[in-house]
Amino acid sequence: MTRFLWLIRRELWEHRAAWILPAAIGGLLVLAASFGHIDVDIAGARPGPNALGGALLFGFGIVFLCAMLVYSSWYLLDCLNADRRDRSILFWKSLPIGDAQTVLAKLATGLVAIPLIYFAAADVTTLAIAFIVSLRARAWIGSALWHPGQWLQLQALWLYLIATLSIWLLPVAGWLLLVSASVRRAAVLWSLLPPLVAVWIERVFLGTNWFGRILVTRLVDGYPATAFHDLSGSLLGAFGFPSESPLAAPASVWELLAPLRFLASPSTWAGAVVGAALIGAAIRVRARTVDP
Repeated sequence: MTRFLWLIRRELWEHRAAWILPAAIGGLLVLAASFGHIDVDIAGARPGPNALGGALLFGFGIVFLCAMLVYSSWYLLDCLNADRRDRSILFWKSLPIGDAQTVLAKLATGLVAIPLIYFAAADVTTLAIAFIVSLRARAWIGSALWHPGQWLQLQALWLYLIATLSIWLLPVAGWLLLVSASVRRAAVLWSLLPPLVAVWIERVFLGTNWFGRILVTRLVDGYPATAFHDLSGSLLGAFGFPSESPLAAPASVWELLAPLRFLASPSTWAGAVVGAALIGAAIRVRARTVDP
């Protein structure tokens, strides 16, 4: 376990953008809150401070979540390819570290370590912005950001997203690692081309779109339908928007989370099996790589 943790630390040392990028995003948001124009204009009935504060905190979290998904995907696609590109694979293969340990450490970095870094950055940023806005804005806006219940719900939502997305996106991560271990250049193109060609071949020769629907379900609409109870309104409603609002949703984040349904879903574990197979293939390809 100690060796595995050191391998993850090595990844974070070598890929400094994993913590520089969220720090930069947080810094820009803090600067915007410090020197930007703060004005809230809400048509119709003004929501209570609890609703407004929840909407703002959730909006800050969405920024970090989107950046995290993009960077984690790029990292998984580049990590094994970079070892071959700079020929450091020869050094690491000379050490008593197995290929399985190396690949799994990179997987854990992309699916767990990097999301946790973004989670911490989002927390620090929202605390700083809440303090700044409470000093600069009108009293009812500033006080809206200081509700312990909302902060607790936001922490629970972040941790739930990290845990469930790491399982749901396992086949995507496995595919990116396999491509990273297999190709010498144009990794982005090779990660996109085979699935697109497979969808095209199925449509042209079979007249069906089964594989395309699988991709859309895995990448777009399958996760929220499996991991959450009701998103017919908006997650913003979970932070206190009134029931008559078009943004209405369950009364709290706790009512949105559906961990038992997520774990009981066949799609969850079918994807996990496919992801494990792809990760195993990436390990075998790296083990056979002798000429970077």
